[in-house]
Amino acid sequence: MTKKLFLLDGMALIYRAHFALSKNPRFTSSGLNTSAMMGFTNTLLEVIKKEQPTHIAVVFDTDAPTERHTDFEHYKAHREAMPEDLSAALPYVKRIIEGFNIPVITFDGYEADDIIGTLAKKAEQHGFITYMMTPDKDFAQLVTDKIFIYKPARMGNEMEIMGVKEVLQKWEVERVDQVIDILGLWGDAVDNIPGVPGIGEKTAKTLIQKYGSMENIFANTHELKGKQKENLETFKEQGLLSKKLATILVNVPIELDDDALKLKEPSKELLEPLFAELEFRTIGKRVFGEQFVVTGGQAMQNRNMQTDLFGNPVGGPAITVAVQIEEAEEEAYETPTSFKTIANTEHNYQVLNTAEERQQLLSQLLMQKSVCFDTETTGTDANNAELVGFSFSWKTGEGFYVPVPEDQIEAQKIVNEFRSFFENAAIEKIGQNIKYDILILKWYGIEVQGVLFDTMLAHYLIDADTRHNMDFLAESYLNYSPISITELIGKKGKGQDNMRNVDVDKAGEYASEDADITLQLKHAFEPILPTLNADKLAREVENPLIYVLADMEKEGIKIDEKGLADYSKELQNDITRLERQIYEKAGVRFNIASPKQLGEVLFEKLQLDPKAKKTKTGQYQTGEDVLTALAPKHEMVQDVLDFRQLQKLKSTYVDALPLMINPKTGRVHTSFNQAVAATGRLSSVNPNLQNIPIRTEKGREVRRAFIPKNDDFILLSADYSQIELRIIAEISKDEGMLDAFLKGYDIHRATAAKVYGVTLDEVTSDQRRNAKAVNFGIIYGQSAFGLSQNLGIPRKEAAEIIDEYFRQYSGIKQYMSDTMNFARENGYVQTILGRRRYLRDITSANAVVRGFAERNAINAPIQGSAADMIKVAMINIHRELKSMKVETQMILQVHDELVFDVPKTEVERVRPVIEELMKSAIKMEVPILVESGLGQNWLEAH
Repeated sequence: MTKKLFLLDGMALIYRAHFALSKNPRFTSSGLNTSAMMGFTNTLLEVIKKEQPTHIAVVFDTDAPTERHTDFEHYKAHREAMPEDLSAALPYVKRIIEGFNIPVITFDGYEADDIIGTLAKKAEQHGFITYMMTPDKDFAQLVTDKIFIYKPARMGNEMEIMGVKEVLQKWEVERVDQVIDILGLWGDAVDNIPGVPGIGEKTAKTLIQKYGSMENIFANTHELKGKQKENLETFKEQGLLSKKLATILVNVPIELDDDALKLKEPSKELLEPLFAELEFRTIGKRVFGEQFVVTGGQAMQNRNMQTDLFGNPVGGPAITVAVQIEEAEEEAYETPTSFKTIANTEHNYQVLNTAEERQQLLSQLLMQKSVCFDTETTGTDANNAELVGFSFSWKTGEGFYVPVPEDQIEAQKIVNEFRSFFENAAIEKIGQNIKYDILILKWYGIEVQGVLFDTMLAHYLIDADTRHNMDFLAESYLNYSPISITELIGKKGKGQDNMRNVDVDKAGEYASEDADITLQLKHAFEPILPTLNADKLAREVENPLIYVLADMEKEGIKIDEKGLADYSKELQNDITRLERQIYEKAGVRFNIASPKQLGEVLFEKLQLDPKAKKTKTGQYQTGEDVLTALAPKHEMVQDVLDFRQLQKLKSTYVDALPLMINPKTGRVHTSFNQAVAATGRLSSVNPNLQNIPIRTEKGREVRRAFIPKNDDFILLSADYSQIELRIIAEISKDEGMLDAFLKGYDIHRATAAKVYGVTLDEVTSDQRRNAKAVNFGIIYGQSAFGLSQNLGIPRKEAAEIIDEYFRQYSGIKQYMSDTMNFARENGYVQTILGRRRYLRDITSANAVVRGFAERNAINAPIQGSAADMIKVAMINIHRELKSMKVETQMILQVHDELVFDVPKTEVERVRPVIEELMKSAIKMEVPILVESGLGQNWLEAH
């Protein structure tokens, strides 16, 4: 059998794993960032499963200086400090590697690259095929017919294996060792290898293609001209040193130990508790089989026989392994308390099957001031699911479950028995994502009333950036692991059952536990909210908004199916026409949707950019930003941009919307999420209405398909005008911006007048455009470079505009400075209503990580205040429309806009009420402007 050795570049893979999840990091219930650990483990598992290596090792650097540091004291000197979360992850990653019984190899005085290079060359002599697993380009110099680079999959791209052929093609050289010459000329900003000034990647390749080596270039500089000749002669020694620094050594005094490198089975004793500590539920199942369960401080196996990652049977007697927690400086371990479960916790859960039992329960319910309830249903779409049962709890450890039969007439009778409880406004209703339960009951004619307390939303206000599902919350705050839904109905997917087919006693235990645990979470969160200044937000904004959103979701909105079908045909004609144009202009037929083929046409056939960048997989970059920059160079590029836009529009909205029409209502019912966006903004799914494109004419046409319920109704759209800029003026109290809004000026024209030192009447359209870009970009941390790219102006001019902007609006600059200082001192920022956004990286030593947190610090109070404002407006409008006893319905919320389905006879009555309640939602010094419109479709109304 061929011996296959995988040598993993440890630090490179850990960095890659950490930053791959930087926009959506993974945290444990204790707040540990596990992004690096999770990404590294997944990569390791993928390699073991797909590539089946016979031998494997992970190689790391040490802190000891190397010969490169001796040769060049600035080597790697400019590297950013390691992010704190990544630093904390390293001991865990090493424990993961140890748990997989994979050797870790280091050698003082040598870098990981040198160790990998040496072992790879030795392995080649001993008949191995070696894969150097790394994203680092430098390893290309080591490739032979027995040594390959293995770049793991990332960001949707497949893994990539590079042999001699691929290296020669990518680096455009004749011999693999010429990669070192290119690296020496080009330099490496990451490692602070200087190279030769003025020589980039393309020039370096051209020179090596002509002269073969760096030494031969220096011997023939008389053939060169100008600055290039001057630089090569002046910086010859620096170039040769750079080549030496870029050369991976293959003479590290280390032996290749065949037996030590053999792939072994993972250690259950080490990995189970570690996966439990890191809360790796899914990964645990991949390694140890489906029956692996993390219960907080424990990992457990039950008796069912399964196979693990290596194909071995797992199971046997149930075992419990205590979590081992590594102390910072010592090898001491402690054992935390195991999570409680239904099996080891005293409880009294009852299933009530008779009318008499239900009547006794109702009598008890009506005596309570506060009750937690939960519904069990046949699905997750509240507008399509049927009720299977509901549970109640008002005392810790107790719960009652009422099954509901499949016969809908009988089901309705049982639901009606509890109407006096559900519609009793004096009884507080508690739930986890209670909007779902309220919506389910609406379909049974029940209008839930009373003050609400949603534990999901309470936790969202406590810690917006982490998970809010009940299992996670129970484990984190109650040290309790609830019954998993998958135990009852199986895993998600086509084969998943529903609660209708679950044994009633099992369903009763599950449902009663849900109500009981949710009640306990309420008791846990209620005292926390005031300490974070979040109790008023919960009481006056988030919980009351639940009723508003439930009504909106139940109402839905009518869709013009024929109009969409016609538009789909129109778009297809446009797409076909663009295809023909693209082929004609390119002079070749190719798959336009293939980034690889498109890149080859743009940069090899048409030669549109000699400095075209490539992705890590060697393909040319063809993202929207790249194509937009190229569009002025060739007509075909704009056609490609249009082609992409129309295809996405057609598939995502025009063809998809009719499939989302509810068969019961004939309308589309989007689902609003209150606990997703950390800023406080609402989001929506199925369909996601927040992302309907509005900047292009074709995109805006999608809104034409949203229509009133019938001919007697009309759509009314009410939209906050420039709300975020008005909030900036309010928060910053900048005199210039406040004055402009108070006088009713066009804010962008007023800004342009200040920045360019002209009167309002003298402002040109270009000046207004530039001012608008600054107004909206500055609070998102836009730099001079970003502004120059956005406006297509020189960076110097962009810098001057920004400098002058801050001179004129000094209050905004002061706000930004004060906010940053507040965030550093307190760890959070807050909105006008006190909604907090916690910024754990605001003092990070890593500039990239810290910069992201700083931008959030500036932006979160503004976006969050806008979110709070429209939420308060929605609550007030919803309440007022009910008191007016009108038929007008609020049906959509998108960004800063509300859409209403209004009887034509009510327009004059409700329109001023809606506008006024939006304007007065939060009392501010800055005047709030609301623009409203009417139409036979959403596009007309907006």
